[in-house]
Amino acid sequence: MRRGLALALAVAATLAGCGLGAGAEPTDTRLTVTDGYGARPLQRFEAPKARGEETVMRLLQRNAKVATRYGGGFVQSIDGRSGGHAGGRPVDWFFYVNGVEAEKGAAATRVRSGDRIWWDRHDWGSVQRVPAVVGSFPEPFLHGIDGRRLPVRVECAVPGLAACEEVQRRLTRYEIPASLSRPRSVATRETLRIVVGPWRAIAGDIGVASLEQGPQRSGVFARPSPDGRRIALVDATGRTTRTLTARAGLVAATRAGDDPPLWVVTGTDDAGVASAAQAFDEGPLSDRFALAIADGLGVALPDRRAAAARS
Repeated sequence: MRRGLALALAVAATLAGCGLGAGAEPTDTRLTVTDGYGARPLQRFEAPKARGEETVMRLLQRNAKVATRYGGGFVQSIDGRSGGHAGGRPVDWFFYVNGVEAEKGAAATRVRSGDRIWWDRHDWGSVQRVPAVVGSFPEPFLHGIDGRRLPVRVECAVPGLAACEEVQRRLTRYEIPASLSRPRSVATRETLRIVVGPWRAIAGDIGVASLEQGPQRSGVFARPSPDGRRIALVDATGRTTRTLTARAGLVAATRAGDDPPLWVVTGTDDAGVASAAQAFDEGPLSDRFALAIADGLGVALPDRRAAAARS
């Protein structure tokens, strides 16, 4: 990974060659390696090799061929795929723990039981930070963040909207208790929030408002219009590829500062929200940074339609 980790380099370099030491081995972990915002699966370990109190770096090194840089604190390549430039665009390796972008280097981040570790190599030239993703569902709701499981609240912007109960029901399938309530005017760092409703009804929530400003601000490669009638899809270079209108849905996660990630299940209308709620599950969301619904079909974000047309 790059950027924002200079202060951790000294510690990272010391820890890069080993795990955290003797201790309980993390269990029920998963390790995923992809390329291009999840577009190309490279490796998937349902039960990766681990030893003792493991770090994210050592877990990766035990299960894949890894080259590092900056004293061992950063990943340069995984199984021969390097950071640097591809097609004239800057690319690097980034990792997420339970769907949350890491705040420390891989050599200083501990792996806990149940963690889903996801490495992805992608273009960061236009969008430098994607703070939260949906592709590790049912995380972070099941095992939490940094080993701490938080209460989950489904906030329904429209009373009686069936999609709200559908989201709550799908969490229950994973034995994740979730309360159902109206949106709160004050956010809390002690709760994982899932805001459900048409965009016109949830846009006033301070936590989701950044989506209207595009991926450079929210990290989500989709941009709802202020009136909620349209959702523009964006590719990895930051360009709008198409605009969805009626019956369009969106499942995405964002994060402000060090607050817990905030998830949104939204759409251009009630039908779009219903489609998004139906996609709120491990299968449709797996390895997706975010997911749009167009004509009843899932569209992985960032959108690759324009890139496919140019190739």
